[in-house]
Amino acid sequence: MKSFERGIKTNILLTVLLVLLVVLNLVFGSVNIPVSRLLRILLGEDEQSSWAYIVWESRIPQILTAALCGASLATAGLLLQTTFRNPLAGPSILGITNGAGLGVGIVMLITGGIISIGGSMIAGFMAVITGALIGATAVIMLLLAFATVVRNNIMLLIVGIMISFLVSSMVMLLNFFATSDNIHSYVMWGMGSFSDVGMDAMPYFTATCAVGLILSLLLMKPLNAILLGDYYAANLGVDIKRTRLLLLTATGILTAASTAFCGPIAFVGLAVPHIARMLTNTSDHTILLPTTMLTGAVICMLCNLICVMPENTVIPINAVTPVFGAPVIIYIMVKAGYSQK
Repeated sequence: MKSFERGIKTNILLTVLLVLLVVLNLVFGSVNIPVSRLLRILLGEDEQSSWAYIVWESRIPQILTAALCGASLATAGLLLQTTFRNPLAGPSILGITNGAGLGVGIVMLITGGIISIGGSMIAGFMAVITGALIGATAVIMLLLAFATVVRNNIMLLIVGIMISFLVSSMVMLLNFFATSDNIHSYVMWGMGSFSDVGMDAMPYFTATCAVGLILSLLLMKPLNAILLGDYYAANLGVDIKRTRLLLLTATGILTAASTAFCGPIAFVGLAVPHIARMLTNTSDHTILLPTTMLTGAVICMLCNLICVMPENTVIPINAVTPVFGAPVIIYIMVKAGYSQK
């Protein structure tokens, strides 16, 4: 009961922080907008100014993208850490992020940003997104195929790590044979950004993330059972094989969507679940999972605010997320080292 009350209080506090960060992200940036003008813009009374364009076409999409990406990656990290009972498991550990990176690499480094599907040509930003989704989906299907054969979670984790290494080596080969201009474009994508998703692409991004998040919420009870071990969960009536496939599917959807639209965002999926555990002091997923989603959204929106604050420039997201994530992981590793003595 105490954990539940603490979780409720924590989620209320995180929600308040989320609302505050929404306001700060709307007001501050490379161009600061007065609160009075911001209210007029949001009420539709000042639609013709350049500030209105900045708010509706840049800042609101960035806010939505940061919140959805943070919640998605954090949830994917929690699912993996619970499934494999490994505190260092994250969305990139199974190679899904690298698979998306390989798809983008093929589009940017080989095809010149143009792909052909069913006789129709796709170019530019949509080509990058399509390539990332295809690459991530390919890795997910490969993992699902292995999951039907490999029954041990640790072995499946090792398989994922090996797939990640193989995909990374393929990306290196693509970079080696690519032109300098294409390599520069790929490197810029790899730095991560919440500013590339416009209002036209927002419905697709939102719908994809929503599917993964809802599926994750439906798996809260099986996740609690898995914490006690596979045999205990099976005795409670949990179909381990089916649950593992659903968990991999949810993780794949969330990671693929986030990576495709925002780039390979580092440390969020790895560190945020640990922050949520420290805030709630519980492993009950009925409390921990919503807290993880809110924490991921808050941290990514805070990172976005930091990135857009410098005048006339935007700092890459992956230059900021390690500042929050690395100390948490170091703390977890040091704590685990002390507990083994």
